[in-house]
Amino acid sequence: MTAALYECVVAHVRTAPLRHAFRHRTYLWLVDVDALPRLPRPLRPLARFEARDHFGGGAPSIRAGLDRFLAANGVERPGGRVLMLTAARVFGHVFNPLTVYWCHRSDGSTECVVAEVHNTYGERHCYLLRPDAEGRAGTAKEFYVSPFFPVDGAYRMRLPEPGARLDLTVHLERSGTRPFTATLRGERRPATTAGLLRTALRHPWPTAAVSVLIRLHGVLLYLRGLPVRPRIPHRPQEGVQ
Repeated sequence: MTAALYECVVAHVRTAPLRHAFRHRTYLWLVDVDALPRLPRPLRPLARFEARDHFGGGAPSIRAGLDRFLAANGVERPGGRVLMLTAARVFGHVFNPLTVYWCHRSDGSTECVVAEVHNTYGERHCYLLRPDAEGRAGTAKEFYVSPFFPVDGAYRMRLPEPGARLDLTVHLERSGTRPFTATLRGERRPATTAGLLRTALRHPWPTAAVSVLIRLHGVLLYLRGLPVRPRIPHRPQEGVQ
């Protein structure tokens, strides 16, 4: 597989207890975790893929960290390709609200999908998913992400493997309602040197921009009177912390 770039639009829509929505543009990488891109030295500040940014952070590689998490959850090492959708470390900084891993068997079929979530408090949590043929899966919410939602309810996700287009959706469901929806949509671009330079010029320092935007919208919601939910200490998760 050749690594790919996806120029995409991230949209968040909150419908309760008040309505708030925003969209921003960024770009993500789709890479094979066993064949991570090696950029020319002058371009390396624009994209680094490091094991410390994923899972427990102490494995010798991202693939080793994934294998450790899967083993802790009773899943054998995938015999086929593992694709990772993520933001790379840019100018030494990275923040990945969501990284998705599509794990394949040796025959090319999907073994499982792992959704790795980071919050702004430096914590991580991974969800092991078994999507259906259309990429749909559900799981209980187990991780404090937004300070305005408690840790309850469930996620309904649609995570089809990206092709020419990227089209992911995550719904939060609480008491029969969907108070929050996030979507990620984009188009595939070749990860050539010229393509990366053009994309980086259109979206300079995207990881820092995401960090700032999340905090900015949090301040706006607080000023609009949305109460902050107490943060629950994250329960250690084997293979992640």
